[in-house]
Amino acid sequence: MISAGDFRNGVTIELEGNVYQIIEFQHVKPGKGAAFVRTKLKNIKSGGVVEKTFRPTEKCPKAHIDRKEMQYLYSDGDLYNFMDMESYEQIALNQEVIGDALKFVKENEMCKIASHNGVVFAVEPPLFVELLITECEPGVKGDTATGATKPCTVETGATLNVPLFVNQGDTIKIDTRTGEYLSRV
Repeated sequence: MISAGDFRNGVTIELEGNVYQIIEFQHVKPGKGAAFVRTKLKNIKSGGVVEKTFRPTEKCPKAHIDRKEMQYLYSDGDLYNFMDMESYEQIALNQEVIGDALKFVKENEMCKIASHNGVVFAVEPPLFVELLITECEPGVKGDTATGATKPCTVETGATLNVPLFVNQGDTIKIDTRTGEYLSRV
């Protein structure tokens, strides 16, 4: 159990049958009346954000989130298969759990599988990946003072915007959180 007075950013709590992560919190002491804690909570499973106020003495059960490093093996229709590298146990997750998480992930790469009470609710790809550009139009010479970009397709099938000097066949580094080009490799 954790009291509302001890809330910090990133802490996960169980509330009303759901698991929430604290995004923002603020201790408020008004001139009149009792102090309270104003929070912004993100529902870990649905992704929705709610605002809620607590009395500083209120207690909530702390939710334990398990994150396990697993290797992404392959996709079979709408099932995605992962393997635990220690026990060689394999699990298959459906498209609803995966979402867009594997947009920039190749087969045989390591991902983190997040679960609560044995139920997997999210897949966290590596922060940065290096991918080969399979399709890209040649850049047009001219006004590049504005930081012009062009669309390209990488080997996983995802598309993103890259600077004009990047060409087909180049390997680039991508930030998977934002889906943005970082650099050439």
